[in-house]
Amino acid sequence: MKLLENIRVLDLTNVLSGPFCTLHLALLGAEVIKIENPNDGDLARKLGCLPELNRKLMGTSFLAQNANKKSVTINLKTDKGREIFKKLVKTADIVVENFRPGVMERLGLSYEELEKINPKLIYCAISGFGQTGPDAQKPAYDQIIQGLSGVMDINGDETLNPLRCGFPVCDTVGGLNAAFAIMGALYYRERTGEGQFIDVALLDSIMPLMGWVAANLLIGHQQPSLLGNDNFTAAPSGTFKTKDGYINIAANKQEQWESVADLLGVPELKDDPRFRERDNRKKNRRALTPLLESRLKEKTTEEWVGILNENGVPSGAILSLEKALRSEQIKHRESLSTITEEDVGELPLFNLTAKFAQTPGKIQTAPPKLSADTEKYLKESGYSGAEIKKFKKEGII
Repeated sequence: MKLLENIRVLDLTNVLSGPFCTLHLALLGAEVIKIENPNDGDLARKLGCLPELNRKLMGTSFLAQNANKKSVTINLKTDKGREIFKKLVKTADIVVENFRPGVMERLGLSYEELEKINPKLIYCAISGFGQTGPDAQKPAYDQIIQGLSGVMDINGDETLNPLRCGFPVCDTVGGLNAAFAIMGALYYRERTGEGQFIDVALLDSIMPLMGWVAANLLIGHQQPSLLGNDNFTAAPSGTFKTKDGYINIAANKQEQWESVADLLGVPELKDDPRFRERDNRKKNRRALTPLLESRLKEKTTEEWVGILNENGVPSGAILSLEKALRSEQIKHRESLSTITEEDVGELPLFNLTAKFAQTPGKIQTAPPKLSADTEKYLKESGYSGAEIKKFKKEGII
């Protein structure tokens, strides 16, 4: 049995935050039906580094988060399209959308309207700023939220700031938050039989991830420091130069710091008043780092990683993305699966990363071609073959 077996999701989302949410539901076994516009579908179908796939409406950005899903095209701006969608809502458990607030209401498809059709419906709306508030109607992309949340302000160092994260962190965290919320709402419905509306904002979602930094400011009245690759909670904890590159060392505990000093052959630093205690080491990290690096440069990163880890000091190399994806640990954990799509070829895609003992989730079908499943679901909803042909001709599907 799959964890979300017999749960039907109508997915009206585009690009990243919403599709990332529904991907997790699909990997857990839910039947996720993407509702796309008949012309070119999800915008992500055109986004990616391979123009030939973009032209096929199978861009790499789309492929990354739409495995295990179905594709149905409906023009929701038409009366007949809305009728078709409402028929699907009768059989659905969840609706997810990431339009700007008010769009679904203008279409006559708000939660209040859909709840009348299906009182047990769970409806999740994902937006940049949420459904209410002074910024609710503003357009928002990941980078805009990174700037408005303070993420870019605390990233980088004196030479490079503000600095965005190298991937769309706000979109992906917003999607995870939505998936988490939907699972909670499903549990509540199991106990009460009641559906509900969920309002997820990307801005809300990213803020708690900065909890430690925010707590230092809100409670300790300490402004964040631009530390680059250093860890603000401890020292030595960050990135250091070695003979052939760099190493991450996280000596966050006192005994780990003392081991570092011994292993690097500088035991006298343990008694240096600048470095003896954690808080003093943090204040004097700029003096400490070159003293450690002078010894770290005597051996390679690989040598130091072995020495430090064997002695209980967390450390690691800094891998390229390609090496990280191909690492033995990632292979062992089966974080990636390869599935074949006939027009694209082999696709290495991420599996569900939570490992369920009884109900494991994994990729079973490739991301769908646009409208691949429209006919199936319209027939299931009671429409005849002749009606379906007429809908296609009229641009309704």
